[in-house]
Amino acid sequence: MDDFLSEGLTLPVTGRDKITREYHIPDPTAEAGIKIERITTLAARLAAGGTAPDKPVLDDDEEQDLYKLCLGEAYDKLRAETSWSMFKHVALTAMFWITTDEDTALEYWATGEAPGKAGRNRAERRQISRASSAEGAANGTPSQASTSGTRAGSPRRSRGGRGRGPQPI
Repeated sequence: MDDFLSEGLTLPVTGRDKITREYHIPDPTAEAGIKIERITTLAARLAAGGTAPDKPVLDDDEEQDLYKLCLGEAYDKLRAETSWSMFKHVALTAMFWITTDEDTALEYWATGEAPGKAGRNRAERRQISRASSAEGAANGTPSQASTSGTRAGSPRRSRGGRGRGPQPI
């Protein structure tokens, strides 16, 4: 069981001073974990088109402290030493770790994309682009001929060998 449970999450975070340091986010208390679960469950339900609950799940202070709940003892140091975007990325990574698992959190950490929706890396996107370009070049369908200089009311010309002259409009 000890192998399955984690004492925390450690992430290499680049601060505003451009120095990367490891920050340890401790395993939250049971109370904090329950609050985080309630917030994320409510958010998922609302995103899926569900109805809002009849009474508030959290009071204003609890809702504003979601990042503090997720980051625990690391909150103040991260807030002081990182930019807003990095702070938010660390907090959301911690939230994925708390509500799902470490693999999901690390996927979010590495990609910045919602878990399971991670975009392809640059090299993979280029390879796909090249493959689709090559397929287009190999396509034997000729492009449509130019209609430059023609008029909609012009009579049709005969196609050679059929013995038919211009057709009436």
